[in-house]
Amino acid sequence: MSDAKTEILEKIRRAVDGRGEDRAAEYAAIPRKYRQSGTLERAALLGLLEERLKGYGAGVSRASRADLPAAIARAAAARGKSRLLIPDGVPREWLPETMEFVTCDSGSVEGLDKAEGALTGCAAAIAATGSIVLRHSTAEGRRALTLVPDYHLCIVFAEQVVETVPEALRPMHEGGVRLLTTIAGPSATADIEMTRIQGVHGPRTLDVILAE
Repeated sequence: MSDAKTEILEKIRRAVDGRGEDRAAEYAAIPRKYRQSGTLERAALLGLLEERLKGYGAGVSRASRADLPAAIARAAAARGKSRLLIPDGVPREWLPETMEFVTCDSGSVEGLDKAEGALTGCAAAIAATGSIVLRHSTAEGRRALTLVPDYHLCIVFAEQVVETVPEALRPMHEGGVRLLTTIAGPSATADIEMTRIQGVHGPRTLDVILAE
């Protein structure tokens, strides 16, 4: 038996024999030489996130917390949207009175597909990669809500923005195992004949409001 196969089988045996402390120690001993924290100041951090999101084809606007309802109304109107689905936990103070919002933490895929779009919060945003992370809390909704409708309007608060991937994932890992979805611009694929098509695996249009 080859040395590599022996090593693999031994790792499997250790993994299944209940010696959880060995697995934890081995995981902690893995070398992590990649950058685990950022150095950018807040203004540069937000600027980098905005630049990366726009580079992926997302619409990005800035707003103060007090102006958030008006900013949501402006972003939706620019896309011709007047009725959006929301998770049950979206704070009501976010919502403009000029629009219609429908709570949708359940319902059919057909209903989601026919909706004009969805409005959610997020768990974090990573400036270096231009990614938004959803942990599907009550303010972010179930995964289908941000994958099926053709339009997604996402609210990102300045304090949720970090520079590196480890800074975003570390607190989520500490909070326990949970489904995560990462978003980097509108859904797109070039699998078929290298032709880029948007909206195949998620929303064709993504707008982000950075609230400070």
